[in-house]
Amino acid sequence: MAIWAIVPAAGVGKRMGTEIPKPYLSICGKTVLQHTLERLGRVRALSGVVLVLHPDDETPFPAGIPQSLPVRIARGGHERCHSVLNALKILEPELASDDWVLVHDAARPCLRPSEVDRLIEAAGKHDVGGVLAAPVTDTLKRANNGGEVAGTVDRTALYRALTPQLFRFNILNRALQLAADQNRIVTDDSAAIECLGLSPLIVPGSTDNIKITQESDLLLAELIMQQQNSQGVEIP
Repeated sequence: MAIWAIVPAAGVGKRMGTEIPKPYLSICGKTVLQHTLERLGRVRALSGVVLVLHPDDETPFPAGIPQSLPVRIARGGHERCHSVLNALKILEPELASDDWVLVHDAARPCLRPSEVDRLIEAAGKHDVGGVLAAPVTDTLKRANNGGEVAGTVDRTALYRALTPQLFRFNILNRALQLAADQNRIVTDDSAAIECLGLSPLIVPGSTDNIKITQESDLLLAELIMQQQNSQGVEIP
């Protein structure tokens, strides 16, 4: 059974307000992308990695992935879902329909490799696959058209979707292709799978698996990495 990782890194990070693309911003002396690749590179079950870069990205290939692990380069599409679909098309000639694809955002550099192992162990026994997710802890409000509170949402069964997300190749390929054919934008891979009427498994993930979205997230990621190192987390 093959498990290939897809790492979308083609975004320009408009919300960051920086000229440097988000994957190449620096945390603790390394780029966000390098941290992410180093952590994925410690997952022994992976068969290879497809790195999805912006079409205009001519940056030299970043360090981080073990030389023994095959690497492919795909080019990004208009949205994240199109970028992942481009990566799947590269993998199509060499993956069986029931092989696995692990999609992880380049902008999540604080990932614990042990969590990927746990996702693979749990979701790998599922017919569809699964997602890392963290329970919602904040009180949630629903707003009306006037920007006023219209009610409080029950958070009992609500989760924040994280990455990686692990799915069988044929199911994810079919789901994202259908979304593209219908001009439907999905913000994560699970959303595309759900539109097929399928239910991925929820695998509990750590709240420190943050996504770099705003400039303040860089400092938060640095603090998280320092804490992880002090705890002896198995990271570079």
